[in-house]
Amino acid sequence: MSALPRAAELGLIGCHVCGLVCRDTGREDAACPRCGAALHRRKRASVTRTWALLVAAFILYIPANVLPIMRTVSLGDVDDNTILSGVVELWVKGSPDLAVIVFTASIVVPMMKFLVIGMLLVCAQRGSRWAQAQRAKLYRMVEFIGYWSMLDVFVVALLTALVQFGFFSQVEPLPGVVYFGLTVVLTMLASMSFDPRMIWDAGTD
Repeated sequence: MSALPRAAELGLIGCHVCGLVCRDTGREDAACPRCGAALHRRKRASVTRTWALLVAAFILYIPANVLPIMRTVSLGDVDDNTILSGVVELWVKGSPDLAVIVFTASIVVPMMKFLVIGMLLVCAQRGSRWAQAQRAKLYRMVEFIGYWSMLDVFVVALLTALVQFGFFSQVEPLPGVVYFGLTVVLTMLASMSFDPRMIWDAGTD
């Protein structure tokens, strides 16, 4: 079966903001007639910028897991918990559902995003045509789950709010939360910086 024609061959270009398909005039200052955003075939320096954001996120993810994310004080008992120790404590204290949510949002999702975005970048740089449709679906999945990556920070905020209702004597967020929040923001920016159109071509940056 013959390959479908590409947008470039048809003289078309899609707006990355509103999705409108426009005629490619070839002008550097071309703008979308509907939303006014600049039109470009590919995001400039997409691979370089995405790699930089991804590496920075991974570096920050190390202290996010090593440093404690919160301190709980209850009946004179003081506990500083990292992400993993917090998951264990939630499970032991009878909150398995919350433990699963925190583990998924704090460990599974970030690691999956690192692996998927890294794989997309390597394939784009090599101009690979392997599993293009599946890679496009993976990118859309990473974009979707990115909105739920802050669940762990929300859990700490929730536990802090519970102090007002007497469930805990004291709950304090610790530096690990800041590093984790920065990791989430950087991985979301890395996902936004990656141009999924590179999946379908020879790795143009």
